[in-house]
Amino acid sequence: MSGETHDIAITEPSTEDGSELWRIARDSRTLDLNSSYAYLLWCRDFAATSAVARVAGRPVGFVIGFVRPEAPDTVVVWQIAVDDSQRGRGIAGSLLDHLLERLAPRGVRHLETTITADNAASIALFRALAQRHGALLRRGDLFAADHFPDDHAAEDLYRIGPLVRRPVLA
Repeated sequence: MSGETHDIAITEPSTEDGSELWRIARDSRTLDLNSSYAYLLWCRDFAATSAVARVAGRPVGFVIGFVRPEAPDTVVVWQIAVDDSQRGRGIAGSLLDHLLERLAPRGVRHLETTITADNAASIALFRALAQRHGALLRRGDLFAADHFPDDHAAEDLYRIGPLVRRPVLA
């Protein structure tokens, strides 16, 4: 991971974080923005499969995910974002590593996410994650653009695993 992350605390989110997660997602200008209500529910109902990064107690990044009911060894990363002021410090990678470390005792050995073909930063983030964890990364088609009722690019499925080694968390 690049950058210093020693002043960053990573924890499970709480409902008090929901509005900040919504703000970070909105300000990213790349994520599909969910309703503010959705982020509150996510922080309540999926806190165990999500994480928030804080600097001086303030949320500066998050990853939200869930364990697939049909594949309990797989966490799906729904969204990941880092506040503009904190980018380039390795926070996104730290969030993912933290989440995988927390979920390993539950038997999670794979990660899935979807990425549009033009999102080079996310593709690089998840390639680096696979490399750090000594895992295979496979890309495949999932949702074609015509699956969406609006003007949305196709979403490719990225599957990483099995996760065979976990990096030491700082």
